[in-house]
Amino acid sequence: MPELLLGVLAIQGGFEAHLRMLRSLGAEVREVRSPGDLEGLDGLVIPGGESTTISMGIESGGLAEPIRALRRSGGTIFGTCAGMIVCDDAHLGLIDATAARNAFGRQLQSFEADLAVEGLGDEALRGVFIRAPWIERHGPGVEVLASHEGRPVAVREGGVLACAFHPELTDDPRLHALFMAMTTSARERVVSEGDFR
Repeated sequence: MPELLLGVLAIQGGFEAHLRMLRSLGAEVREVRSPGDLEGLDGLVIPGGESTTISMGIESGGLAEPIRALRRSGGTIFGTCAGMIVCDDAHLGLIDATAARNAFGRQLQSFEADLAVEGLGDEALRGVFIRAPWIERHGPGVEVLASHEGRPVAVREGGVLACAFHPELTDDPRLHALFMAMTTSARERVVSEGDFR
C-alpha cells in the first residue's frame, strides 16, 4: 500500500509547521486551498489560526461540502486549536461537540502545560495553548483523550481527532503519529470494503 497522502488546509494560520511534522513522519503532504486539492487524500489537517477567517475561507472557497464528503468516504480529520472549533457542530459538524472560543483567555493568557494524553504512553505531552478553546459540550460517542483544569482539550470521535493546543509547535510528533495511525487504519477499512477512493 502506498504511503499516506495527507492534506493541510492552507487558507490561514500555521500550516507550514504541520507540513514539516507530517513529512518528518513519512507522509506525502499537500497544501489544500481548493476543492480539487482534496481529491485522493487519505486525511486532512485543519490547523490553528483564526477560526472565523478559516471558516470564511472554507465557505468562499467552496470547501465545506468537499471536506464533509472526505470524512463520509472514510478520510480522517485532525483539527488543532482554531481547527478544533472549525470541526465542531456549530461549524463543519464533523464531531459531536461544541468548542468555546478563546476559553483559556486571549493572547496574553497563552501558556504551556504538560498533558496526559490517552494512547500516547506515560510520558506527558507538552501542550502549547495560544488563545485556546476547550470543549464545552460533547456527545456520548466522543472520547476525551486529555483534559486541562477539568476541561477537555483533546478528543476523538471515529476518524476525527481534535485538540485545543498546537502540537506542531513542539518537537514531539506523537499526536501527529496518532493521526497517521488512525488514517492508516481508516484507509485499510475502506479498501477492505471495496471502496478504492
